Amino acid sequence: MGITVQKSRVLIFLGILIASQANAAELKKCSSAPLMVTSKNVGNVSYFAEDCLKNWQSQSIKLDFSYNRDIPEWAFKRAAAHFLKKNVSGFDAKSPLNHINELYRPIKSGDLYSLYYQHENQKLELKLNQKLLGSLNNPNANQYFKIWFGSEPFNAKLKQQLLN
Repeated sequence: MGITVQKSRVLIFLGILIASQANAAELKKCSSAPLMVTSKNVGNVSYFAEDCLKNWQSQSIKLDFSYNRDIPEWAFKRAAAHFLKKNVSGFDAKSPLNHINELYRPIKSGDLYSLYYQHENQKLELKLNQKLLGSLNNPNANQYFKIWFGSEPFNAKLKQQLLN
């Protein structure tokens, strides 16, 4: 009888695990483009989404930034704050989105930053080389992507290359 109960628990656990994985968003690589700052190529950006043809604001998405140059953390923080102010109404230093800006670290050539937004639980994660630096649970967390996809993006050509 003890073995039967144990098998039942294992089967229930496996069922829950399979169901949760089926519900988790599976992202597809939609596009990649060079990451240009002024006229210098500093790396590459890849855009992932559940459905590449669907609007980025209504699904789980991810941007991977692979760098071929060293970049100081202040450059990430300054640029992110600048483009969030331009694209997100009411953004300021006290905005929840600023939490992600504070997580940036200096990077070396070969490093990879990932921004992953989970639509189902409104969670934004920032990772450096696959290591979680922090996250934000907020109904407006996906607005962080307006740095690249907003009406006044970091680079209009990059926006076009990633979303078209």
